[in-house]
Amino acid sequence: MSDPTIDSVRDEDAREDDARLQHPWLGRVLFAFAIVTAVAHLYFNTFSTLSTLWTSAMHFGLFGALCALSVPLARPQGTGAKRAILAVDVLLAVAAIGCALYLMAFEDALYDRGVTFIASDWVVSILAVGLILEFARRTTGWFIPVLCLIALTYVAWWGRYVDGIFNFPGLSWETVLFRSYLGGEGMLGSIARISWSYVFMFIMFGAFLVKSGAGDFIIDLARCAAGRFVGGPGFVAVFSSGLMGSVSGSAVANTVSTGVITIPLMRKAGFPARFAAGVEASASTGGQLMPPVMGAGAFIMASYTQVSYLTIIGVAALPALLYFLSVAMFVRIEAKRSNAQHLEDPDAPGIVEVLKKGWHFLLPLIVLVWALIYGFTPTYAAGIAIASVIVASWLSKQPMGPKMVVEALVLGTRNMITTAILLITVGLIVNVVSTTGIGNTFSLMITDWAGGSLLVTIVLIAIASLILGMGLPVTASYIVLATLSAPALYNLMAHAQLLDLLAAGNLPEQAKAVFMIAAPDQMQALSGPMSMADAQALLEKVPDTFSSQLYEQALSPHFLTMSLVAAHMVIFWLSQDSNVTPPVCLTAFAAAAIAGTPQMRTGFTAWKIAKGLYIVPLLFVWSPLITGTPLEMTTVFVFALFGIYAIIAGLEGHLEHELAWWLRLLMFPIGALMLWPHGMLGIDLIGVAIFVAVLVWSARQGRAPTRPEAAHG
Repeated sequence: MSDPTIDSVRDEDAREDDARLQHPWLGRVLFAFAIVTAVAHLYFNTFSTLSTLWTSAMHFGLFGALCALSVPLARPQGTGAKRAILAVDVLLAVAAIGCALYLMAFEDALYDRGVTFIASDWVVSILAVGLILEFARRTTGWFIPVLCLIALTYVAWWGRYVDGIFNFPGLSWETVLFRSYLGGEGMLGSIARISWSYVFMFIMFGAFLVKSGAGDFIIDLARCAAGRFVGGPGFVAVFSSGLMGSVSGSAVANTVSTGVITIPLMRKAGFPARFAAGVEASASTGGQLMPPVMGAGAFIMASYTQVSYLTIIGVAALPALLYFLSVAMFVRIEAKRSNAQHLEDPDAPGIVEVLKKGWHFLLPLIVLVWALIYGFTPTYAAGIAIASVIVASWLSKQPMGPKMVVEALVLGTRNMITTAILLITVGLIVNVVSTTGIGNTFSLMITDWAGGSLLVTIVLIAIASLILGMGLPVTASYIVLATLSAPALYNLMAHAQLLDLLAAGNLPEQAKAVFMIAAPDQMQALSGPMSMADAQALLEKVPDTFSSQLYEQALSPHFLTMSLVAAHMVIFWLSQDSNVTPPVCLTAFAAAAIAGTPQMRTGFTAWKIAKGLYIVPLLFVWSPLITGTPLEMTTVFVFALFGIYAIIAGLEGHLEHELAWWLRLLMFPIGALMLWPHGMLGIDLIGVAIFVAVLVWSARQGRAPTRPEAAHG
C-alpha cells in the first residue's frame, strides 16, 4: 500500500492549492489572470508581430506569475503564516512580470551600451534566473534547480578546475547571465519558443476537447470497441489510454483520468489488481508516444532535427501502435491465465449508438490532420482545430457556449503551468551544453566507452535516461539526453550503414573521391567486396575531419535525415522508461493508488508490461521502421508484431494456455527470428509460420476444461 505519510502530505498540498483557487479574491484573480494568459498566447501564435524574444519574455512573466500565485512557496499551518506566504508569492508574481517588462523596455539600451551591464541589468538577470529556479522547485522538486545551478556555476566558476576533456576555461558572470536571460538564449531560447507556440496550442486543444466531453466519448468508444472481448476491460484501458494520450500528452494525467474507470473494470472482470494497475500505467505511458502531441516531444524533435513536424508524427505512428499492441498482448495472455470473464452490461450503449451521439468529437482530429497535410504550421493547425472543437460541439446536445469556452481557456492554461516552467528552466541547461560544447565531448565519451558498438551505446543511453528520469520529467530527460548523446548515436548509425556499403563493394563514386583525398593509398581496395573487418580497417584510415563529408557523399540525404530522426526517437522512447521503472515511476504510483496495490510491486509489473519501450527502439536502429520506404516500414511492423508476441509469450510462459518450459524457451529464438534485421523475407515467414502454428495449437489446448487459477493482487 502507499505510504500514509506521503499521502497525507500530498493531500495537504492539494488542499492548500485548492484553497487558493477558492480564496475570496485570489481565486477570482487567478481565474481572470488565466484567461488573460490564454488570450495573450493565442494572440502570440496568430496575429502577433512581437519579436520572439519579447514573446518568450512575456511567456515567462505570465506563467511565472501564475505559478507564484497558484503553487505556494511553503505550506504553513497558521493563518498569519499563510498570509505572509501569500504576500511573498504576490511579490514574486509581480517580479516575474517586471522582469519580462524590463527586457522589453531596455533591450535596445543594453545593446547601445555594447552589452555592458549596469546595476539594473544585474538585478533583473539574477532575479529572473532565481525566480525560474524557485518556480521549478515548486512544480517539479529540487532536482532540476540543483542541476541548473551546477551547470551555471560550471560555466562561470568550477569548470576551469576540472582536469581532462571536461575542462572549461570559463566565462564571466556577466556573460553567463546575459546568455541565460537578457540575450534571448537560455530561459528565452529555442525551448521557450517551442513552449509558447507548439506546446501551448496543443495543450489548449486537448483542454477544449476534454471540456467539450470528448473524454467520455473516448472511454465509451473504447468500451464498445474492445470491452466485449474476453479480457475486454484490459483492452479498454489500452485503447482509451492511446486515444486520450494522443491529445493530452501527459502520462500521469492519462493514468488518473482513464484509470479510475478502467482499473475497477479490469478487477471486476477477474484481472489481478496489480496487473490492472500495471496495464493502465504502461498504456498511459504510451500516450506520450502517440501522435499528434507526444508529450511535446514531437515539437522539440522537429526543432532539433529540422525535420517537419508532419514527418515526425508520420514516422512515429507505426511504432506507437506497435507499443500499444504489445501491451494488449500482455492483456490477452493474462486474461487467459486468470480466466478473466467477459463483462455483460445490459445498459451499455452499442458502438452505433456511441458514434451516433459522439461522432462530432472526431471532427476536430480530422480537421487537425487535414490542416497539417494542407500545409499549415502546427500552431495554426492547432488553432484551427480549437475553433473546430467549438463548432463541432454545436452538433451535440451540449454546445460550448461562452462560459464553457472560458472554462476551457482556464483549464488549458492551468494544465500548461508546470510544462511551461519546466521547459523554460531546462533551457538554462541546454544553453550551458551548447555554450561549452560539452554535448560533443559527452558524445565522444559515449562512443569511446561503447567501443563503436551501437548496442552498447543504446544501453548506456538507457541507463542514463533511467538515472535522469529519477529527478527529471520525461520531456526534460529527453531534451538533456538528446542534446548530449544524439550526435553519437546518429554518427554510429551512419557509420554502420557506410560499413555495409563498403563491405558489399557498393560505395558510390563520389564517396570514393573522398578516399582519394583522405587515403589515396587505399583506392584499389575499394574495387570489390570485402570482409567487415577489412571494411572497418579501411574506414579507420579516413581522418575524423572527413567523416561527415564521407557520410554525405556515400549515403542518401533521406537516409541521413531519417537516421537523425531515428536517433532522437530512440532517446525519446528510452526517456519514457522512468514512468514505469522503479524506484521512481509516477504513472505506476498513480495507478497503484487507484488499485490499492503496493507501489513498488506495481512499478515492477508496469515495467514488465512496458517491454515495448526497449524492444521497439532497437528496430529504429537496425531496421527500416523509420528510415525505410512505406512498404519496408509496414513489412517490419507486421513481422515485429509477431516477434514481440512470441517474446512476450516466452516471458509469461503462456499463450492461450500454459506453455511447457521447453516451448517457453523456444519462443525467444522464434521472436528474434522475426525481429533480427537479416533482410531475408523467407526466414521471417518461417518464423511467423512456426509461431502461428504454436498459437493455434495453444488455442486448441486452451479450450480444454481447466481448473481456474487464483488471481493474485
